[in-house]
Amino acid sequence: MSADARGRFLVIAAVVVSLALTGTYLAAGGASYTPAQTQSPCDPRPWRDPETLEEIAEQFSFSALDGAACQLGVSRETLARALATPQSRERFTRRHGIGDAELARAIRAGLLRAVDDAERAGALSPLVAAPLRAGLRRIPLDQAIELINNTRSLLDSAESLLGPAQGLLEQFLP
Repeated sequence: MSADARGRFLVIAAVVVSLALTGTYLAAGGASYTPAQTQSPCDPRPWRDPETLEEIAEQFSFSALDGAACQLGVSRETLARALATPQSRERFTRRHGIGDAELARAIRAGLLRAVDDAERAGALSPLVAAPLRAGLRRIPLDQAIELINNTRSLLDSAESLLGPAQGLLEQFLP
């Protein structure tokens, strides 16, 4: 087979394989694919059985994002992206026509929902939940955002500050 004939054969083979792949995709329903809807942040999400501070921090952050997103009428994923940087937060507030005060109220509501969810799941003792709620009602916006974005480091800091009293913390965080 000459080089010219071999080149033509490879091009024809590539076209046939491409058409076969496209046909298979269409036969499998590819023409009507729509992405799955994200869950409404207003719907309660059951907490798994958290065993470590890492799992508690993750679920706390998700719950707080859900609560704030519900208040703002956006998805949890949209809000998470918006809170990632000051620039993305500015774009989000501009796009949705809300000010920092409204954003702060929504984020505080989300944090309070997270405390409620954690307490209901048995991940947070009522002895800790009550004063935590009181503090969250007055937390400044930037600190509230940091708490959502970095709950794990907050819990790590609390552990290191407690030092020998860490056993007491473990009694309050089942």
